[in-house]
This record gives sequence, C-alpha cells and structure tokens, in this order.
Amino acid sequence: MKATIIKMIIALIGAGAAAAFAATTGAGAEENGLLIWAFIGFGVMVIMVQAVPAMILFASMLKGLFAHSDKEITVNKH
Repeated sequence: MKATIIKMIIALIGAGAAAAFAATTGAGAEENGLLIWAFIGFGVMVIMVQAVPAMILFASMLKGLFAHSDKEITVNKH
C-alpha cells in the first residue's frame, strides 16, 4: 500500500512538472493584427444576432406559461 502511494505521488509530481514545462515554451508577447480582431468581432456579432431571436422566443414562452387563460373549454358531445 505504501509503495502504491509513493508511485502515485511521483507520477503526479512528474505530470505537474511536465505540464509546467510545456506551458512555458510558448510564452511570449504576440501582437494580434487587425484581421484577428475583425474575426473575433465577427464571431461576437454572429452570437449576438442569434441571441436576439432566442430572447424573443424565451420571453414568449414565459408569457405563454404564466398567462391566465380566459377562454372556457367546451367539449362537443355527439
């Protein structure tokens, strides 16, 4: 049992060190060009344009769920 715990601790420490080493290799200041900002802005606009009908549909659904029904249901018997 003690050997298993020691092996697990060594594996966790090794994995953490490998992840930290891999994370530092790509670190550096990069400047984003105008095209990247335009692409991000276009993506945000697509999401916002899709959110407008979704909010209208959600509001209509809530209105339908919580509205009082004034109509009386009649059953036709033949």
